[in-house]
Amino acid sequence: MEMLEQLTDVPIAKIQAVIQEKNGYKTPKVDVRAVVFNPKDQILMVQEKVDGCWSLPGGWADVGYTPRQIAEKECFEEAGLTVKAGRLLAVMDKTAQRMPPEFEYVYKFFIRCEPISDRIAIGDETTDVCWFNENELPELSKPRNLKSQIQLMFEYFRDEKKEVFLD
Repeated sequence: MEMLEQLTDVPIAKIQAVIQEKNGYKTPKVDVRAVVFNPKDQILMVQEKVDGCWSLPGGWADVGYTPRQIAEKECFEEAGLTVKAGRLLAVMDKTAQRMPPEFEYVYKFFIRCEPISDRIAIGDETTDVCWFNENELPELSKPRNLKSQIQLMFEYFRDEKKEVFLD
């Protein structure tokens, strides 16, 4: 409410009158990210149209899709790559990760995916798609992922038995 007040210059009392909790108890939104590596030990990233920075392919969880299906769908839509979702690597609370604030409270799921094809292509929400080495990461889209999160995904790549990260 405070963020809306600052953005709109409308007092909180007026905002509360418009935004009533009609759907019951407030719950987090879920952001699902596909974690894909190639045979050269590089991670797949997409350049976001919205800010020109890079992120793991992913987006909001859609009703009617499982987390695996969302990871596969988002990877194809944003990077043109067909993948098979596998293991859950991490569930992170965006606030606990000190990521930029959102209007909604957000949990982030990171799911390891295996490429089924090797074709990559830009999507409607992306301007580029590329594979990156761990020590050559591009400028990251901080609302979507942090360097520490990408580095953690490389740790999972090197150690497949590493326990799931859970905030």
